[in-house]
Amino acid sequence: MKHFKTIFSLLIILILFSGCQTIKKKSDEVAEKENEKYGLFVGKVVNEMKLELGAPTEDFVNEVGNEILVYKTKKYGIPCERKFEVNASGVIVGFSSSGCI
Repeated sequence: MKHFKTIFSLLIILILFSGCQTIKKKSDEVAEKENEKYGLFVGKVVNEMKLELGAPTEDFVNEVGNEILVYKTKKYGIPCERKFEVNASGVIVGFSSSGCI
């Protein structure tokens, strides 16, 4: 009976571990698609992005003097934040996101 409990416990641990790997893989795929989609704005004029995404949730100027436009949303109760860095010429020079699924 003890041998059965050990095998059963190992099987449960294996199932849980493989499930976590699947979730990690799926979230990495979503993050990659997110970066591909919104990364296309880098190098373009900020007005093109604003036409598609609308007005940002907030904006501020960073220590370099570039404007940072922040778009905040929620999906399934999980907060998502996308940041676009815009130089003085109005061209998007950087993009980052966190929590977006």
